[in-house]
Amino acid sequence: MRNLLLLLALAAPAVAPAVSAQTTDRTSSAAAVKAIAPSSLHVEKGGVSAVLPLYVSADWAHPQPQITRALLVFHGKLRNADEYNLSGERAIATAKAGATTLLVTPQFLGQQDIDAFHLPPNTLRWAPEAWMGGDDAIAPGPISSFDAIDAILTHLADRTLFPNLKTVVIAGHSGGGQVVQRYSIVGKAPEQLARAGISTRYVVANPSSYLYFSPDRPLPDGSFGTPAKSCFGKYNHWKYGVEDPPPYVANASFANLETRFITRDVVYLLGTRDTDPNHPALDKTCSAEDEGAFRYIRGHNYFRYLTDRHPALTQRLWDVDGVEHDGDRMFNSPCGLYALFGVGSCPTAGQK
Repeated sequence: MRNLLLLLALAAPAVAPAVSAQTTDRTSSAAAVKAIAPSSLHVEKGGVSAVLPLYVSADWAHPQPQITRALLVFHGKLRNADEYNLSGERAIATAKAGATTLLVTPQFLGQQDIDAFHLPPNTLRWAPEAWMGGDDAIAPGPISSFDAIDAILTHLADRTLFPNLKTVVIAGHSGGGQVVQRYSIVGKAPEQLARAGISTRYVVANPSSYLYFSPDRPLPDGSFGTPAKSCFGKYNHWKYGVEDPPPYVANASFANLETRFITRDVVYLLGTRDTDPNHPALDKTCSAEDEGAFRYIRGHNYFRYLTDRHPALTQRLWDVDGVEHDGDRMFNSPCGLYALFGVGSCPTAGQK
């Protein structure tokens, strides 16, 4: 496997074709979204009362005793929660899990969306793509996208509403995968779920980058060390490294966070054809390129990094054969359905 990864890192990467609605960056993330999620959740912090738009598949303000699993699906950089919600619905239908699964699809908006749809001033909105790394909203107050996730999970932890909830699956593709990967490290509310006897799984699909715990990055010889490009000394800054984290993290010890993180149930899903170094939605910043040339190799590099640091790591990486940068195909593949619902099987589930 190491020789294969080294070959991928050094060879000229293939360009994967774009085949579906979630495959290409068909419009700039600066453009307003086409649809606003019809439901909402109040998020309170520091005296600020804000609203997060979301899709939710049942009236979760009232008891839902039939629900045993909650699936959270996070959109990519285009904030197209409507499309990702449809992908979640399709996965639930294929898994025949509709009677017992609650689908929640949050939407992290920008100012352009607020303006285009004349949304109330207390609607949360972020600077372009800042929500991916847990940064604070620009309005109506300093509320992190991670605070918003905490609010969702706190609601799900309410046993008067969800007396039989057993599992929460937090899944994201592309930019949503970046949110889930960072939240799996620093997120606070999963501890509250655990105290309520609810397990949490994180499914990280095809993100552009990952959070490293040390200054090491993958090197051309397959080892890890200081990268040739220092990115003006900032390559190890958040969201790629632990320096200068957002206010949500505060003064938390990353050593302690790493110790907790490696015990969390995380599945990495990587499309084997997500290998385009010039994909329009790929993070091509200096810090991201220090992690590898394209998403598929960046994911394998990161997993090798984790297993080098923690040989007994129980987290898993599964290749999704033949899939490009396509959230719908990732989550509705056999491996995706196995990760989200534990149904069927994944041909690569035997690999770590």
